[in-house]
Amino acid sequence: MGDSKEGGAEAPPAGATARGGLSLLSQGESEESSAQGSAVFLGGNEVKSRAVVKYSSAPPRTAFARLEEKTDLKLPPANWLRESAKLGPAGTTILGNSKKSKPFSSFGMAYDFIDSVGNDVDVVSDSENIKKLLKIPYSKSHVSMAVHRIGRTLLLDELDIQELFMRSSQTGDWTWLKEFYQRLIDQKWQRKKKSKEHWYQKAILSKFLYYSINGDGAAQPVPSATEPQEPSSSDQTDDSDQASWPAPFEMPAPVSEDPSASSQGSDPLEPSYIVGHVASAPKEQNLATLFSDRENSQGLKNDFVRNILWTFEDIHMLVGSNMPIFGGGRYPAVSLRLRDNNKPINVLTGIDYWLDNLICNVPELVMCFHVNGIVQKYEMIKTEEIPNLENSNFSTKVIKDIAQNILSFLKSNCTKEGHTYWLFKASGSDIVKLYDLTTLCEETEDKYQNPFTMPVAVLLYKVACNMMMKKNQNKKHYGTIRTLLLNCVKLLDKSRHPQIIASANYMLSELFQLDEPKKEESAESPLNENSDESYSEEEEEMPDSDDNGPYSTSSGPPEDNKAVAIIKSVGELSVPEKYKSIHQIRPSCAFPACHDTEERCRLVLSYVLEGLKSVDSSIKKESDLPAADPNTPIPLKYEAESSRGVPEGLEKQMALFLDKMGSLQKGNCSSQSGMIPGSWQHKMKLQLILKSSKAYYVLSDAAMSLQKYGRALRYIKLALQSHDTYCCLCTNMLSEVLLFLSQYLTLCGDIQLMLAQNANNRAAYLEEFHYQTKEDQEILHSLHRESSCQGFAWATDLSTDLESQLSVSCKCYEAAHEILQFSDLKSQSPEHYVQVLKRMGNVRNEIGVFYMNQAAALQSERVVSKSVSTAEQQLWKKSFSCFEKGIHNFESIDDATNAALLLCNTGRLMRICAQAHCGAGDESKREFSPEEGLYYNKAVDYYLKALRSLGTRDIHPAVWDSVNWELSTTYFTMATLQQDYAPLSRKAQEQIEKEVSEAMMKSLKHCDVDSLSARQPLCQYRAATIHHRLASMYHSCLRNQVGDEHLRKQHRVLADLHYSKAVKFFQLLKDAPCELLRVQLERVAFAEFQMSSQNSNVGKLKTLSGALDIMVRTKHAFQLIRKELVEELAQPKSDGTTPAADSSSLNREEVIKLLSIFESRLSFLLLQSIKLLSSTKKKTSNNNEEDVVLTTNKRIYSQLLRATANKNAALLERIDLLIHLLDQLAPGGGSAIP
Repeated sequence: MGDSKEGGAEAPPAGATARGGLSLLSQGESEESSAQGSAVFLGGNEVKSRAVVKYSSAPPRTAFARLEEKTDLKLPPANWLRESAKLGPAGTTILGNSKKSKPFSSFGMAYDFIDSVGNDVDVVSDSENIKKLLKIPYSKSHVSMAVHRIGRTLLLDELDIQELFMRSSQTGDWTWLKEFYQRLIDQKWQRKKKSKEHWYQKAILSKFLYYSINGDGAAQPVPSATEPQEPSSSDQTDDSDQASWPAPFEMPAPVSEDPSASSQGSDPLEPSYIVGHVASAPKEQNLATLFSDRENSQGLKNDFVRNILWTFEDIHMLVGSNMPIFGGGRYPAVSLRLRDNNKPINVLTGIDYWLDNLICNVPELVMCFHVNGIVQKYEMIKTEEIPNLENSNFSTKVIKDIAQNILSFLKSNCTKEGHTYWLFKASGSDIVKLYDLTTLCEETEDKYQNPFTMPVAVLLYKVACNMMMKKNQNKKHYGTIRTLLLNCVKLLDKSRHPQIIASANYMLSELFQLDEPKKEESAESPLNENSDESYSEEEEEMPDSDDNGPYSTSSGPPEDNKAVAIIKSVGELSVPEKYKSIHQIRPSCAFPACHDTEERCRLVLSYVLEGLKSVDSSIKKESDLPAADPNTPIPLKYEAESSRGVPEGLEKQMALFLDKMGSLQKGNCSSQSGMIPGSWQHKMKLQLILKSSKAYYVLSDAAMSLQKYGRALRYIKLALQSHDTYCCLCTNMLSEVLLFLSQYLTLCGDIQLMLAQNANNRAAYLEEFHYQTKEDQEILHSLHRESSCQGFAWATDLSTDLESQLSVSCKCYEAAHEILQFSDLKSQSPEHYVQVLKRMGNVRNEIGVFYMNQAAALQSERVVSKSVSTAEQQLWKKSFSCFEKGIHNFESIDDATNAALLLCNTGRLMRICAQAHCGAGDESKREFSPEEGLYYNKAVDYYLKALRSLGTRDIHPAVWDSVNWELSTTYFTMATLQQDYAPLSRKAQEQIEKEVSEAMMKSLKHCDVDSLSARQPLCQYRAATIHHRLASMYHSCLRNQVGDEHLRKQHRVLADLHYSKAVKFFQLLKDAPCELLRVQLERVAFAEFQMSSQNSNVGKLKTLSGALDIMVRTKHAFQLIRKELVEELAQPKSDGTTPAADSSSLNREEVIKLLSIFESRLSFLLLQSIKLLSSTKKKTSNNNEEDVVLTTNKRIYSQLLRATANKNAALLERIDLLIHLLDQLAPGGGSAIP
């Protein structure tokens, strides 16, 4: 060994990439800084290798001490076996850097780098295990490893059979495996002792490493100040002790040189699926209590000096290594090896050295040769030269093929997640077998005897938690998360690990979005797509048929039928692609597609129930709870059942409820089961109960939309019972949870209102309400462990009383509104606040109408009594109060339309009050009372307010028209009553006539006769009636008035005007012939009255002619009457009913009466006409036209007399005759009009 060798051994600078060289990673470099990786070209075969240190607890590298020649390594150095950070774990054992791997070492790494598990990494293992696998074709030694699958990641751990069986004889564990091993593999098993030579070589190596540590303080422990970039190894190994369950909520950050890795725990995590203040995990039960001390000592902690992400070709591995690396000066990074000069390096040693340097990214190897412990020389070897050393030639390409084949073999056969597989090759054998230990263990009496069960379950759980916490997690991974959690739950004993099971079930429930729209459940949803990282919970997908041969168990000997798969010869592993990679073949792991909301909610509730059972089982057994005395009623702070539904009782219950809400704000908490606030049981049960309340709320809402109101009430009752229990347990009520409660009560109010409006189906609703599933009963049972669940009983009873249902509905809305006032929820959720007020206004309108209708019913029943009863007045007050509050609700949210409708209803209430006061007194002496006038004027005021609220018709035309019509009706009713029952004892006739006229004209003003609508005929009839009444009033005034000629003339003109307008409107209507006939007859009477005051024959004749002309114009009315009579006669032919049974609008008695009057007036007018024309003829005999008229009138008069003389003539015949006579009187038909 000379200077030339030393000079040639100097490594290239960190980060350099050259042919045959590796890029070095200096201590503390991050993954980003070395992302370019390295490529190694050795022996003409290209092998891609890239190593990134994810974590390192090693101190800064220092140069190794070169030992003097002839140094005797058999003599121990002064610092031997003293703890040294420079050597790491190798410093405390005579095993040196070949320290035995622990059975659970891969789990420690997986826990710390949870992001990599299941997705990016193919293998997690100790570097010693990796090397042992890759040397299988070259070595005759035995291989025994435990294999676990988590997603696409395989965890490999050494399974030391000898050590396990020694423990089996002491503790009784693994007896089933020992029996299986002895039966099928080695019937005469006995522990093999290691030779003295083995221990001698280990001791020499250990002493050599201690000699190689330079510096006087080599044996002294390195203070923590020398490692500012990372905590001490003891901090790292205690990570698992600091973790607590549920782990996803409080995970300590792994110490890493990779900033991206360390960031996963540095910031406080606020996963979106955690609602409320339970974002942190309980601290009472940590890993130390979940795992036994024995298991803790087996390597659940990540105690490797460094964790490396090693990419070898296309295989990504997370590897733990304890190899001491020296550096400094001319040698930035070298590994140190001790060799016996008398023994040449063999292939196994060469592969060992080469893989160690590749994994740790070390470019050179320093070899110290000794003879019988006496140092001879040092030699520097580059990593890429190791495969070409004398006596140690091997092909890196073959090593690559071995790695790919072994990985493909394991991935193809280790398919069941959560199962423990055993990869076993006996010493000296060429056959490699893979067993499923979980299946073998399940055949024993205690299936939980497998010590790997707990670590695997915890890892499944942690991977699922990690995926859940990712903010931008795609929903296509939900199927993967669900499978992880289901497998985790399947592995664990419910009685031993209730906390993990409860947390896993809670997360399973969180996977289902309760409020997602239905379209997301379609086949196009990413939830149903298969992810590249997905895997199956139960089923394993077999590889292609071409590859079945090597995996088949049938070709092996009969005793191998327990093996899952067999490699018949280790030589096959060296054949390129002998075991085809199935990295892209993934079994289906689709998220379950829920076809409707109910199915989704039921799945959520099933998980919630399992979680609640786990929590409850960990608190107290049922038998430990104090038994209730069946004869002693449970004291509750609520009204008795009999008082429920009565508004007064409701008021008290509401007051208690609001007091309770106030106390929750102060943080009061009480649990009947004795849970300690802040314990994991307390926090987890709070979350599960809140989830159940949400699920029941969604179920209730879905049932509501299906009009299954009984079922909806049952579900909202369960939601409120869940929430009541939550309130009892909660120490700090969040505003979000209060908002949920407000939404629940709002929906409850909706349901009670719909039940009130659909009373005819009450029996069906009652049956739906009382039905309950076993699942619901069990959840309720869990709730009753904490609370009486009676806090909302007042809101969820199914009453048979309409008033009670409406009152409960209103109280629900009021409670929802009050809750929004407790905190600043009004501004946080303005839409919900508006909806609550709108519903409150609506239900108050419903209650107001209910009381108003009751008052109207009492009024109609009141016959004898002449005064308004107290009951009626009470109903008016209740109704008015409801309307007033409802108007205030709508006005507070600027809902002008609904406010106008309630004002309109209040106007109607005033009219009912007015009608109630009209019944007092004798009908014959009745007058329009001041009370009637007062209430009608109040009604008018409310209608006018409604119109002002709307502003213009464009806001809401239908409501505007309705209010206008009601206002017109009020004015019309008031005018009609004043006209028919004139208060002459209090007012003068002229004043009454003036008030009637004003009211009629106002009614006419608000009566829209022009707009085309369903109400147009009613408006036309109203207008015609108003004109008729006004005309009749002026006609009456003219008859009774004497004196003022100007006023008489004015009344005459007004009467004539209104009569003509009334006729015009009645002629537009097809269903008012009698009214038209009556108006025309009144016009004839008005003409007769005018004629009686005339003196000249010419004037009388002119008036008579005008009256006869009016008679002729009544022909239209008679034609309408005739048409209806003909239809009546034709009807029995089609349906067999008699005319008497017909519901026609034609009043026969009225027609006959009007017909008789018409005949008598026509007869009178014709007679007067004949007399006047005859007297005129005597004076002027030369007027031929008058002769014709006289002759015609005589003929018509004669026919009319004969017709009226026939008393047996049918009604239709009489009408036909009159139409015929009117045709003759009409102009052009021998008219009687000169």
